[in-house]
Amino acid sequence: MDWGLQNRLSQIIKPQNNRALMLAVDHGYFLGPTEKLENPKKVIAPLLKYCDSLMLTRGVQRTSVPTSTNVPMVLRVSGGSSIIGEDLSQEEITVSIKDAIRLNASALAMSIFVGSKYEHQTIVNLGKLVNEAEEYGIPVLAVTAVGKELGKDARYLSLACRIAAEQGAHIVKTYYCDNFEKVVQSCPVPIIVAGGKKIYERDALQLTYDAIKGGAVGVDMGRNIWQSENPVAMIRSVRYIVHGNATVDQAFKLYQTLRNEKPQQNKPQQNKPQQNKPQQNKPQQNKPLENKK
Repeated sequence: MDWGLQNRLSQIIKPQNNRALMLAVDHGYFLGPTEKLENPKKVIAPLLKYCDSLMLTRGVQRTSVPTSTNVPMVLRVSGGSSIIGEDLSQEEITVSIKDAIRLNASALAMSIFVGSKYEHQTIVNLGKLVNEAEEYGIPVLAVTAVGKELGKDARYLSLACRIAAEQGAHIVKTYYCDNFEKVVQSCPVPIIVAGGKKIYERDALQLTYDAIKGGAVGVDMGRNIWQSENPVAMIRSVRYIVHGNATVDQAFKLYQTLRNEKPQQNKPQQNKPQQNKPQQNKPQQNKPLENKK
């Protein structure tokens, strides 16, 4: 593995503990203005410093992320279908490798739909993307998409993750399930677990804990963070598990503490107008000169 590719991977999966906390904000590529992600710039700003990497589209990166950030960008490069279309699995590569390089992407992300009508198309696209990305030392994250007609058990996810790894994906994003250890053991590359739909905060923390315990290197969480009533408290609590080895109880206690904290309001300094007292000019009293003898 080339130095540049290893370096980019180490920005996403921290080498100190082999853990990763990715914040997902790419939902708009097929969902449009998702609830509580209507204004990406406003959502991302307070959360950016707490994640290890940010998964997003090029449109959101260019319009909603400060160029001064050091947080690695995991750029979604696939798309082509919408939530109101006939088939979400009909995706193509929509971003060129040159544009990804212009955006300084640390990794490229795309979905594969194993078992769907467009299975062949998406798997072949993954192979082609890996071919091109390898030339420039950019890792590829494969997302094992699931749907109503697709499974979500260990057997299906093991199949999808293994196929993604066989095509050359450097990281695989998938879902947590019963017997998750089997999925991890049969996948030769690191696995990051998707957060999925919004659930109760403690349940999302339990998901994080179980994923790490089951062998995942981390989580890629979106809705369970920015759809929370307290997004900053939530991402900090998730981070406490991922990087602080906290238990679910410890992390949830932190969430409750942070949630109840009142934001410090900087009171504007009231500059009182200086009252210039009129100088009273007292008449100078001329003392009589004493004649020295």
